Amino acid sequence: MIGWLRRTGRDVVRDRYILLLLLPLIAYYIVFKYLPMAGIVISFKQYSLVKGIWASDWVGLKYYYQFFNSPDALQIIRNTFLLGVYRLVFGFPFPIILAILLNEVRISFFKRFVQTVSYLPHFISTVVVAGMITVFLSPSAGVVNDWLQALGLEPINFMSEAKWFRTIYVTSGIWQEAGWSSIIYLAALTAINPTLYEAADIDGAGRWKKIRHVTLPGIAPAIIIILIMNIGSIIDIGFEKVFLLYNAATYETADIISTYAYRSGIVQGNFSYGTAIDLFMGIIGLVFVVGANYASRKLTETSLW
Repeated sequence: MIGWLRRTGRDVVRDRYILLLLLPLIAYYIVFKYLPMAGIVISFKQYSLVKGIWASDWVGLKYYYQFFNSPDALQIIRNTFLLGVYRLVFGFPFPIILAILLNEVRISFFKRFVQTVSYLPHFISTVVVAGMITVFLSPSAGVVNDWLQALGLEPINFMSEAKWFRTIYVTSGIWQEAGWSSIIYLAALTAINPTLYEAADIDGAGRWKKIRHVTLPGIAPAIIIILIMNIGSIIDIGFEKVFLLYNAATYETADIISTYAYRSGIVQGNFSYGTAIDLFMGIIGLVFVVGANYASRKLTETSLW
């Protein structure tokens, strides 16, 4: 034990400047992630602003029962789950495909140009993205409806029809994040030994065979790790974007756990109920990520832990 402490102390002294770079990140997680976790006790209390958190009366699982007995619970869980699944199924492959295509480009200027253009949407504010979507899909002056009318079709009020919400959310998410998410796969591609491609050339493999037998196996560990993380966040749908895009007319498909918790907890002032809903979402996310990690470790021997 003493020997371990001495070695650890020497390592800390040696890497002290590198470790200092971690302090802002550690402080961020402590202040904004771990300290607020103490607030989950509100979900088990009849929270009163006058009494405060600790003096409020205990009610146990009252608000969890209230949520599951609510007529809206099934629809909200279904909306959240479907939106997360669609985002995973349709959005997850795009960064991989983009990274592989960019890896095959040999004109460096064109490659850098495509990378820059694909990265830019990630840095656009969610508020601006929602505004752009609303303008582009406007039934009167939106460019999409202008194209539909040019084809002889009737304009569609996309933002007021519930059936279009999931399509709008998923496709806009792909446009916004595909380029940025491809960075991880591009980095993984640089770690592939070039001699593997040379050996494939000698064996007469074309581009598609090299992608299938060299490129994809080379980045498979990165794909698996990112997939596990995405499965863990399958119901962690971004509140801001949904909140900015949805309205009363699209609640049927757009109302998710986070927006329902916001309306119940903040707007209606029922903080305990909103906290219970949010904690439920976190527990489900934990179950998903642990399950995905276990399945990956058993099937592929690659996992987060």
